[in-house]
Amino acid sequence: MVQSGVKKVVLAYSGGLDTSVILKWLQTEYGCEVVTFTADLGQGEELEPARKKAELLGIKPENIFVEDLREEFVRDYVFPMFRANALYEGIYLLGTSIARPLIAKKQIEIAEKTGADAVSHGATGKGNDQVRFELGYYALKPDIKIIAPWREWDLTSRTKLIAFAEAHQIPIAKDKRGDAPFSVDANLLHSSSEGKVLEDPNVEPESIVFQRTLSPEEAPDKATTIEVGFEKGDAVSIDGKKLSPASLLTQLNALGKANGIGRIDLVENRFVGMKSRGIYETPGGTILYQAHRAIESVTLDRGAAHLKDEVMPRYAELIYNGFWFSPEREMLQALIDKSQEFVDGTVRLKLYKGNVIVTGRSSPNSLYSQDLVTFEDDQGAYDQKDAAGFIKLNALRLRTLAMRKRKASKK
Repeated sequence: MVQSGVKKVVLAYSGGLDTSVILKWLQTEYGCEVVTFTADLGQGEELEPARKKAELLGIKPENIFVEDLREEFVRDYVFPMFRANALYEGIYLLGTSIARPLIAKKQIEIAEKTGADAVSHGATGKGNDQVRFELGYYALKPDIKIIAPWREWDLTSRTKLIAFAEAHQIPIAKDKRGDAPFSVDANLLHSSSEGKVLEDPNVEPESIVFQRTLSPEEAPDKATTIEVGFEKGDAVSIDGKKLSPASLLTQLNALGKANGIGRIDLVENRFVGMKSRGIYETPGGTILYQAHRAIESVTLDRGAAHLKDEVMPRYAELIYNGFWFSPEREMLQALIDKSQEFVDGTVRLKLYKGNVIVTGRSSPNSLYSQDLVTFEDDQGAYDQKDAAGFIKLNALRLRTLAMRKRKASKK
């Protein structure tokens, strides 16, 4: 048994094989009281079995926490991130990354509530999630003790995990006795599939990998047209019907799924240093991303829009690397949120065989002026002769450089 001094630990608990083994391992190796926390982030699984399994493993009812966090997740984490149009390495909509700070926050809150002196998670020592969870823990409770079993124990294979489970009478689903062909993480924003049969980036994934979308080939031959309404940069309605954040994303997910939208096959650079291949499905998020950029195109000033695009990669990297609670992320969020003051209106979209096609955008705060851009008579709204001076001023340094080159070539 580990001589750690830990008295009570809050475990992020899914009810699956890995976290059930961790639960028993904490009891046997640390000799501490375990509190379980199971979050409903819209992963699409029934959570009551996790409660019952925790009880079966000897956890007191008052130490079992199961919380529906879907609205908080979308309202306070997904939507702020989408105001930034955040993409990691130009393509990844950060579906796993953005869920980790909320789980960490809730674990710390439960630790405070129950008097726990430690927290634990089931992330491995090779991935990003260990970093995301633990940076969150330390940011919110700097003196917290952290137990990361995958960095400590010798249960280094599925066979050893199952043997431990059997020795401690932990129920094992029949399909868990074999080696799962790949691992899956899911929430209301996305699902990700990684590892094992997906490790070779040159092998096309089989159809069984995809959890959230039809293939574009199987999607209907007829486009689906929708309108998404925005207020201050956040989506608030679909086809004129007001919806809560989680309800809106759920409906967009259904629309995206039916039209084969949101699949990506990505090789990314993990924060810990290695490259990894993942299959990500973000149907509703992909629609939301395109719609948000479209409404910004008519409501954001050029300077503001370009500044947002400049800081976005830094903002996305902070979320990917686990720095949601850092001062620099909060500073960037303040800048981003300021830019959204007039991002109101509606965007019309066609969803068709994996594509999100913008067909219209309107806003009461639009900066788009037909009087200025028209090819017809603009009635004096814009004097085209002014462009000559504008061009000459901008060309001044280029002309100066050209004259220097001409002189140099004559020597």
